[in-house]
Amino acid sequence: MKIARDILYGVNIIEVYGSTQIEVEALAINSRQIEYGWAFFALKGTSVDGHQYIHSAIQQGAVLIVCEQLPIEKNSNVTYIVVQDSHKALGIVAANFYDHPSEKLKLVGITGTNGKTTVSTLCYQLFKGLGYKVGLLSTVQNIINDEVYPSTHTTSDAIHINSLLHKMVEQGCEYAFMEVSSHAIHQDRIFGLLFTGGVFTNITHDHLDYHKTFMEYIYAKKKFFDNLPKTAFALVNKDDARWEIMLQNCKAKQLTFAIKTIADYQTRILEDSFNGLVLSIDKTELHTQLMGRFNAYNLLTVIAIADQLKMDSIQTLTQLSMLKGAIGRFEWIKSAQESIIGIVDYAHTPDALKNVLDTIREVRTGNEQLITIIGCGGDRDKGKRPKMALIASELSDKVIITTDNPRSEDPMDIIQQMQEGVPREYYKKIIIQADRKEAIRTATIMANKGDIILIAGKGHETYQEIKGVKYPFNDKAILQETFIEMNK
Repeated sequence: MKIARDILYGVNIIEVYGSTQIEVEALAINSRQIEYGWAFFALKGTSVDGHQYIHSAIQQGAVLIVCEQLPIEKNSNVTYIVVQDSHKALGIVAANFYDHPSEKLKLVGITGTNGKTTVSTLCYQLFKGLGYKVGLLSTVQNIINDEVYPSTHTTSDAIHINSLLHKMVEQGCEYAFMEVSSHAIHQDRIFGLLFTGGVFTNITHDHLDYHKTFMEYIYAKKKFFDNLPKTAFALVNKDDARWEIMLQNCKAKQLTFAIKTIADYQTRILEDSFNGLVLSIDKTELHTQLMGRFNAYNLLTVIAIADQLKMDSIQTLTQLSMLKGAIGRFEWIKSAQESIIGIVDYAHTPDALKNVLDTIREVRTGNEQLITIIGCGGDRDKGKRPKMALIASELSDKVIITTDNPRSEDPMDIIQQMQEGVPREYYKKIIIQADRKEAIRTATIMANKGDIILIAGKGHETYQEIKGVKYPFNDKAILQETFIEMNK
């Protein structure tokens, strides 16, 4: 419980209606969650305006309303705070309410189109292995030391973020690693947090359903680095064409990592196979269970972060050699008798899919068949659909186009849009199977001994969203089931 006046400290307030001496029990942005004594923040979203739910929040028991526009009818028992920007106000109030937990941790934010989950997860595993108490905020799961909390967004809202960071502080965590999405940056969900470091992995075609243009997407990422304090470090991928844009106007200590160019942190790939990567780091060899050039970048990023956080380099490399990647990121299993390799990966952007397929092509012998199962999500960036199918058809021997999370769209419409990207010479490679489970079964039936099956797009997800309903669905579990059936 906090006094309204105290948690409003630092907010750009335009008008106050009522007393700021009232007690506030909790914060909420969803009027349905409100209980007596809570504060409600009316946020303007892309499809819903929270101002429409002010009356409902008051009926539920809200005593403090933070909004950009006062309602016509006001309740004399409620305090109304008119602010210039409700999103930024929420970030400041949430930080105040939870006693500024980001200032009591070394918080590192990782942003980029690909690699966020793996980098943040590896950092969590590394620091935990080094003996530290540590927290993780990611797409897959949120973890405080060993306790797992469900994750619903890549980056949650400011209340949830500060609540989890507060729990980390209470449980003695020294470090926290956090995925930072472009949506969260643009919507100021991370406003009010103090970052020790910010990391840029890469940027490619994604989320144009939201950002509209690629430049808008780039500048959403850049905003994160613009707001880093002088005390922080900014670590960027110098092999990405947009690395300099990220550092323009950045006040933090600027650092780079790369494989192809000269940078502050560099590595060479000595070996890459299904047995893992062997990297050369400062004349020291790192043997790791992860594979693929994209994971070489991920590992190098983690090494750079650890160095900036003053970790011992030998201990870092030793610990990294024992770690595995994030759930649903290039996870592979082998069938018992036929030695078919099945790979489950979250690749849902053209660049991520190409990276995974390139990795498979680099480590395969060339005699085996590569079968790719791919779909695209509904109600999302339609521009990438033909590109995904084109890449899959170019780099695979067979492609099964199927559903992903169609959401409100007709799955066959999505599949048709994907097919439009396939050149005529690759038509014979393509199979259409709208049922994703049957698509996986079809691939295992088609596969011969030693072949490789890539199931792309959903990775760690344990559901399939169709017409607003999330049905249980797990690519890896279904693949394992089909492998077991094959061996009966």
